[in-house]
Amino acid sequence: MRCPSCGNPESKVVDSRPSEDGTAIRRRRECLECGRRFTTYERLGDNPLIVIKADGSSEAYDRQKLMRGLLNAAAKRPIGPEQIASLIDSIEAELRNASRNEIGSKDLGDMVLVRLAKLDDVAYVRFASVYKDFRNVEEFAAALEGLR
Repeated sequence: MRCPSCGNPESKVVDSRPSEDGTAIRRRRECLECGRRFTTYERLGDNPLIVIKADGSSEAYDRQKLMRGLLNAAAKRPIGPEQIASLIDSIEAELRNASRNEIGSKDLGDMVLVRLAKLDDVAYVRFASVYKDFRNVEEFAAALEGLR
């Protein structure tokens, strides 16, 4: 690791720990030439996840887009943003563990619905009504019946 002060390529690691948000390794380093200390963050390089939409087009997975949809579904419900973040974390972990680079939007939506059903019935129905694009009351009623 190159020293930001003198440019020397040699340094030693003084301290290493997970970052505060847990997404990286925080390393405290000391330059072997000038003795100055500096901090580096190391993140695992991820292959981007691609979402294949119903029309066959594809787009990069966007955590914030999923977060917005779930926040809308959970509006005025006893669900905190940390619970939604945890739900998304569990989906992302499952996808990483399966070593998948692509996922269909239907499969992603199904993963969300499975977790939402355990979290809150009303949020589940709200999300399902947008995700499944109900055409009539019968389809909506069938989704409600599926919750029971």
